[in-house]
Amino acid sequence: MSAIVLAVIGLVAISSGYFFYSKFIAEKIYQLDPDFETPAHTMRDDVDYIPTHRIVLWGHHFTAVAGAAPIIGPAIAVIWGWLPAFIWVIGGTIFFAGVHDFGAIWASVRNRGTSVGSFSGDVVSPRARTLFMIVIFFLLLMVNAVFAVAISDALVASPSAVIPVWSAIAVAIVIGVLIYKVGVPILWPTIIGTIILYVVIYVGDRVPVELPEVFLGLGAAPQWIVILFAYALVASLLPVWLLLQPRDYINGIQLIIGLGLLFGAVFIANPTIVAPAFNTNVPDGTPPLIPLLFVTIACGAISGFHGLVASGTTAKQLNKETDARFVGYLGSSGEGLLALVTIIAVTAGFASLAEWEATYAAFGTTGIATFVAGGSTIIAAGTGLPVEFAATLLAVMAVLFAGTTMDAGVRLQRYIIQEWGTIYKIPTLQNGYIATFLAVGACLALAFGAGGADGQGGMSIWPLFGTTNQLLAGLTLLVISIMLVKLRRRYIFTLVPMVFVTIMAFLAALYQLWDLFTSQQYVLVGLDILIVIAAIFVLLEATSAFFREKRAAAAPSG
Repeated sequence: MSAIVLAVIGLVAISSGYFFYSKFIAEKIYQLDPDFETPAHTMRDDVDYIPTHRIVLWGHHFTAVAGAAPIIGPAIAVIWGWLPAFIWVIGGTIFFAGVHDFGAIWASVRNRGTSVGSFSGDVVSPRARTLFMIVIFFLLLMVNAVFAVAISDALVASPSAVIPVWSAIAVAIVIGVLIYKVGVPILWPTIIGTIILYVVIYVGDRVPVELPEVFLGLGAAPQWIVILFAYALVASLLPVWLLLQPRDYINGIQLIIGLGLLFGAVFIANPTIVAPAFNTNVPDGTPPLIPLLFVTIACGAISGFHGLVASGTTAKQLNKETDARFVGYLGSSGEGLLALVTIIAVTAGFASLAEWEATYAAFGTTGIATFVAGGSTIIAAGTGLPVEFAATLLAVMAVLFAGTTMDAGVRLQRYIIQEWGTIYKIPTLQNGYIATFLAVGACLALAFGAGGADGQGGMSIWPLFGTTNQLLAGLTLLVISIMLVKLRRRYIFTLVPMVFVTIMAFLAALYQLWDLFTSQQYVLVGLDILIVIAAIFVLLEATSAFFREKRAAAAPSG
């Protein structure tokens, strides 16, 4: 089958979702008000709260939520065949992710820009807020640990990506200063910054950088993990305009170029999909498609982490409420396109079915490396670029996205700890430095605690991350649904996705609980149990609040 067919269907469907379905949701369901004064104005502090041009904010939101997850998830999930992954990515993007991400921004803006966990105390109950924030904290813990391991693996596997990845930080800081302190219009910093990034990709391809095989008892990969968290600690304390915003924005531009290059190469090279639509010959040990597909592909279909970014950093920077559709729904659409092109790269970037089956000889062993290998083959065939340069370009793209997710993730963990300090009147936890050190320390403990001394087993967290992610997405949609009931608006468009994703996530959690227990991963067993219990209680509290509000809405007035 030609990969062009999948590309065309996916592009048309996701574009239609933005132009038509999101317009309906904006006008009829969330009813965006162009005159509503957002928290970016009412609570402006130029550190976390700052009015931001919607294109810059879209760049931040898009790259913060995209990360490496819409690459890793689909790259693993095609082991069941490309068709289930394709259907879930397209349907999930249009009817699940867009409504969820867009809704989380809108709901947070209407609640002083606080996180979904925090404002659930007002929407549902204080007890639900406590349990919800526990689920959120553990999800962020897993996000940061998983992405640190994924980035470290990528930097070890692609040393040519090291110089471009770290150069992007310097470029972002310069752009932030030029735009916010010097007042330079956004066009020229964007053009020059993008050119510099591609020049340093060429430099990195010529000058690969490798860490020592062993330093202070740590191998190269765990050395990178420590370096990454040291960077994230500093980055999460800087004002958003100095690094987070411009870095995410310039990475968003790079992702658009990367997506254009990949899709363009697909249309020129017209590769053949060698993987089966439904794989009836899955390797031993592969879990069942249902419910695991729906938690393996989280980002790229629907992801609870998106709601944390939407309500944690994005809502604090929204200039106008009407920008929420562009930033939230279009951001999730872009991630859906990344997941789509990943499916194409890891199913059509192989010479034969036998070669594909050799790569997919076991569940969970694929990810960024498979995407880079398949995608670079397609780009080389379609554009004539050297395979090595194309591989460096894709590796840099993937690592930069994962890095922006870590930046946002550690910052969000700081917010959660500080919100705990405010809610429970613990002054120590309200201190930004203490909260950040606690967040980073917990992430390092999980990365090495679950992964061993080399940290690499930390990717064993991925299935549990996917399950927790989807549980959180369901809870977020339920909170949004309660807000809609209170406002006497139609809630079916958020409630149906909520029911589906929550059922799948709970089934996956039960399956994984037994799997983790039999494989003696007791740290993750404990995490799984704690998260599931907390999620069940939040779900019960929220369901009770939902029906209470429904009864209140149905009661005669006066």
